[in-house]
This record gives sequence, C-alpha cells and structure tokens, in this order.
Amino acid sequence: MTYTLTTVVSLPWAETLERTRRALAEQGFGILTEINIRSTFEAKLGAAAADAVGDYVILGACNPALASRALAAEPEIGALLPCNVVVRRNRDADATTVEAIDPQTMVQLSGTPSVKEVADDAGTRLRKALAELAEATS
Repeated sequence: MTYTLTTVVSLPWAETLERTRRALAEQGFGILTEINIRSTFEAKLGAAAADAVGDYVILGACNPALASRALAAEPEIGALLPCNVVVRRNRDADATTVEAIDPQTMVQLSGTPSVKEVADDAGTRLRKALAELAEATS
C-alpha cells in the first residue's frame, strides 16, 4: 500500500519549500503547522543526526472547507488531520522530494461515504499542487 503522493523536483530545497506553500495555497490549503525536523534533530540529537536527515520540513496543510465536511461526517477523522506534506532533501541529493499523505488512506480507515467524497476532493487538490511543482522544473 502506498500512502503518499510524491513528486521529485530539481529545484533547490528552499525554493521548493516556498513553491510548495504557494501551490498548496492555490488549492485552498493553509499551513497550520510547520515542523523543521533538521532543526529539531540538531537541538535534541546533535549535528550528526541533523546531517543524516538533511533538510526536512513537515507542513501541516488544511483546507478548512474539506476538514469541516470530514469532521461533520466522522468526528474521529480529526486524528488524521491536517494533511501532512513533507519537503525533504538529503545533503548529497541533486533533487528535492515533496510527499503528501494520500487522502485515500483515510478512506481505508473510515469507510464512511462522506469521508470518501472529501478524500477524493482533497486528493485531486493535492495532486494538482504536486503537478504544479513538477511543471516548475520541466
């Protein structure tokens, strides 16, 4: 089972991170949380752990209209929100990877028809955002 939607772009990491934010915003997603794994590892585990993970940020993306529909259909679905989007690049890599949780993962755990409708919509929007990133390097 795959649980992410993924694209790899040849843009620098910082530029990819900024373009990812913009692409998500264009699809109606705001960023609720931003976790800088590299910085956290460096502070808690040291420089070697930070270097091993490379540049790595998790964006907690939320489309409020979709989240509202999903929560109305199944309040427990909040445990799976927001949609995490990872922007990562190892130190020696020549490309940056962007991965988003595939909303169909929620469908596999839920089975509620309304949740499937929301997941379909969210998946379409996330795929569009990732396609926009891929087109930026074409």
